[in-house]
Amino acid sequence: MHILVEGQAIKHELYGAGVVTESNTERTTIDFDDHGVKKFVTSMWTAELIGEPPATPPGKRRGRRKTVKKKVAAEK
Repeated sequence: MHILVEGQAIKHELYGAGVVTESNTERTTIDFDDHGVKKFVTSMWTAELIGEPPATPPGKRRGRRKTVKKKVAAEK
């Protein structure tokens, strides 16, 4: 079982590069660059660490961009 630090960069063989958003003895949550947020059972998953943990935890979690609806000009 390997609990990671929030903000730690990892590389998973299936999902690619990502950042740890949460990790405890039960679950580890990773926000992957190309596949979004995935949850794993901490004792069962494997990944390669690709960077040192940040000195201070990130203040804001990464999020998805929201789609913006285009405004349609009203006809007169």
